[in-house]
Amino acid sequence: MEKFEFYNPVRVVFGLGEVARVGAETAALGTTALVVSYKDHAFFTDVLGRVEKSLAAAGVKPVAFYEVTANPTIDQVEAGITAAKAAGVDVVVGIGGGSAMDAAKVIAAGVPFKHPAWKMIVARHDKAEAIAPSEALPIVLVPTLPATSSEMNCGAVITNETTHEKSYLFNPVIYAKVSILDPELTLTVPAYQTACGAVDAVSHVMELYLNGVEDTPLQDRLMEGIVLTIAECAAKLQKNPKDLAARTNLMWAATVAWNGWTQPGCASTTPMHLVAHPISAHFHVTHGATLAIVMHAWMRRFYKSRLPRYAQFGERVFAMDAKGKDPEKLALEVIDRFEAWMKGLGVQTRLGEVGIGKDKIDMLTDDIVRVSFGPDGKLGARVPATKEDVRAVLSFAL
Repeated sequence: MEKFEFYNPVRVVFGLGEVARVGAETAALGTTALVVSYKDHAFFTDVLGRVEKSLAAAGVKPVAFYEVTANPTIDQVEAGITAAKAAGVDVVVGIGGGSAMDAAKVIAAGVPFKHPAWKMIVARHDKAEAIAPSEALPIVLVPTLPATSSEMNCGAVITNETTHEKSYLFNPVIYAKVSILDPELTLTVPAYQTACGAVDAVSHVMELYLNGVEDTPLQDRLMEGIVLTIAECAAKLQKNPKDLAARTNLMWAATVAWNGWTQPGCASTTPMHLVAHPISAHFHVTHGATLAIVMHAWMRRFYKSRLPRYAQFGERVFAMDAKGKDPEKLALEVIDRFEAWMKGLGVQTRLGEVGIGKDKIDMLTDDIVRVSFGPDGKLGARVPATKEDVRAVLSFAL
């Protein structure tokens, strides 16, 4: 276990019907709120209406900015910053999945930022080009899709469509002041998006589980428990999408997956996310699906470096009997089961299933090297990945 510091200031309001508190919570932070959500919000128009009414009833002027898409772009962020400044906004409310919440967070940091918003995004890992924001408007987040933990972390992922770069900002100034988690808001989420969200949440755990240090037994069990909980809830929701108990537990498990509780002492990187990002940046594939495509492929490339970890995961999560089995064959069986679980949810696990062929491997590899490789010429991971490793991962994903 490594040395660590831990900090998470987000106040969470959790429970059925708690979205009614958004007005009062926002009023404690400001008087004019930029309400950030999706351009296509047909499946939760009622929620947005309730939020706007709650804000108005609390004396907060809502300024609608419903311009965000999946994989939010820096142009959308800049438009949001312009709208916020024009309206004299003093608080930002983000409603939706990770895309809406991430856009809201970067807009909030962008209002007082003295440079173009893209300057705060870590778009290169081989040299320090990003300028860290030093402040942000207060942020209130209302997640409608369990997936990214954006409601309780200080991260945001943004795409630059001009350069086809998808990268991130991690900074304490974009922690929400308060996040309102109301499981009822997830009832209208389509089955495919629910499944992609579940895979996304699991991916946060697997980054740590596969790339963290040894001797973190508490963290291991936390992560295994999160995976089991998400898998159980996802299975229940396949049978009954209106199962509120399953949606409640899924929402909390997804939040805990990347709110910092699993990370202390693990000293982990997120290489699978960095391999997945160019797939959505170039081809607009749903984020959870890109992770489903990359995760098992990453495992197939690197499993030999950590065979005991796969045996442990197989025993504790899949209830497999590892005694007497060949470690390599067991690891491959675990990987096959993991891919089958994602596929069983209806999420694509192969590049070909999202229309990406072998002819795109070199282009994607070059982009990953350009954006995410460090000064040492490698992608940070438990076993630092070379360009050839990345090409092999993408080839396993075909």
